[in-house]
Formats: sequence, structure tokens, C-alpha cells
Amino acid sequence: MTLLSNKEALTFCASEYDTLHKVILCEPRHMAIEEVINETQKHYQDDNIDRKLAMMEHRQFTEALREHGVEVEILEASPDFPEQVFTRDIGFTVGETLFVAEMASDIRQGEEKLLKKQLKKRKIPYKDLKMGSIEGGDVIVDRTNVYVGISSRTNEDAISELEQSLPDSYRVHRIPFHERYLHLDCVFNILSPEEALVFPQAIDREALKLLESRYDLIEVMEEEQFTLGTNVLSIGNRKVFSLPVNKKVNRQLRSRGYTVIQIDLSEIIKSGGSFRCCTLPVMRNPIGSDAKTMRRQS
Repeated sequence: MTLLSNKEALTFCASEYDTLHKVILCEPRHMAIEEVINETQKHYQDDNIDRKLAMMEHRQFTEALREHGVEVEILEASPDFPEQVFTRDIGFTVGETLFVAEMASDIRQGEEKLLKKQLKKRKIPYKDLKMGSIEGGDVIVDRTNVYVGISSRTNEDAISELEQSLPDSYRVHRIPFHERYLHLDCVFNILSPEEALVFPQAIDREALKLLESRYDLIEVMEEEQFTLGTNVLSIGNRKVFSLPVNKKVNRQLRSRGYTVIQIDLSEIIKSGGSFRCCTLPVMRNPIGSDAKTMRRQS
């Protein structure tokens, strides 16, 4: 497997938990529940979104990322796309490649064009995925293992194209789960080489056995799954962004030695996404140190 040097690399993500250096966010400037596309939105459709509050929450999150040394790139928000705040779904980075997704929901189609425009402007290379539909919330990376949720947003054609686009050293694991939970990262998320969060009731039995064989699974209860307890964001060095409302998850994380950074995104999560959904990592971890790990596994 050929890896780029620090100077050459513009994109690189080998896991969900290595040190986060650069990420793409989009402000919820035009956020709204215009067309119910998930169970969470159905619950909040009468309340809808307080944009002023959502903007305040997002800015606090952005400032906290920068305070922890993360470079934040802001994608221009368009009034045409009320779900654009969830940049994770528009694209995802696996190894050296930033993939631009093919969105499944009509209300989100077109977001990828604005992402590509910004990537071109910044001279950041990317690869289009055009076969079927795939969204980044269904793609979870741990070194040369890539777990992809089979959902209402991600189908087999797109997974096969992703599989063919990756180096031979990678292995793609298909993880079927109940489609009412929208994306895989709403029911599963990797925290470290040994630990992961999971809402087991949502995941296919055989897929759950695979995850159990690889990770010490921290179970998320149903009430905290609804408030997206699995959808945390790791930024490296066992530091994790999590919602204050998810007290049981946060207590378990702290008991295992994680530093929990609490930011309130309660207005944003009304639309069905939290910290991981709101972030598109472009660069994680020092390439040199991780290159050795990747070569050992390839």
C-alpha cells in the first residue's frame, strides 16, 4: 500500500479516533424540517427548528473544535438545502481518498455539487461515487476495515463501487440494520481499536456477532439512542464530543478514561443528526506514524 508523505497528503483518515486535524462543517443557516425524512424529524416536525438557537449551538461546537487544535473549513450554506449542516453524509474520507457521496433523499440531492466546488477551490482531490446511493453516515473506518451500513440511504451497488475503489488491502464489511435509524452511525460508532458504542437492537444479528468479536461494545439504551448517544465525535487522545443529555453514555465513557467534551446540540439533533453527522473529516493523525500501522496491516 502506497501512502503519501506529510507534505503531499491533503486527505487522510485511517480511523474514527485518531487525532483530528481538519474537518468540513456547514452552518445551519437555512436548517428546517421541510420534508420529514427520518423518525426524529417526525417527532419534532410541529416544533421545527429554531435557526437562531441552532446557529448558536453550531458556533459553540466550531469554537470548541478550534480550541482543541482542529482546523475547521466552513462550507457555504445554501437556502436550497435545509439538511446541509450534516456534512458527514455528503462525503467521507477513507485512507487517502475523500469520496463524494451520491445522496439518496431528493431533498439532499445537489449538496454534493457545492462540496465539490469548495474542494476544487481548495485544490483538495476527491473521487465521485456514482453507482447507486451512499451517504457518509453509513461509512465507519477502522484502519483497513470499513464498516458500511445497508440502509435506506446506502445500497449494494454503491457499496460495491466503494469496494472496487479501495486498495486491495481494505476489507468492506456490510452491516445491515433497521432502516428506521437512518444511518449506521446512529446505532454504531468506533471509539478506539478496542471499544465501540452500539445500540444492539437495531443491528442484524450476524453483523452484531462480527462487531462483538472485534470490539468491547458499550451498549446505548433506547432513550439515549433517540438523543443520538452513539453519534459522538472522537478527536484523538481519547477526547470525545458528546451531548450533555446522554448522561449514561458519558458516564460510561469517563469510567473508561475518555475525556468527554459536552456541547449542547439539542436544536440541531431535532433533524436527526449530532456531532459525527455534522463533521466531514478531511485529515486525521500524523501520516508518518499511521503509515507504519497501515503497512503492517496490509
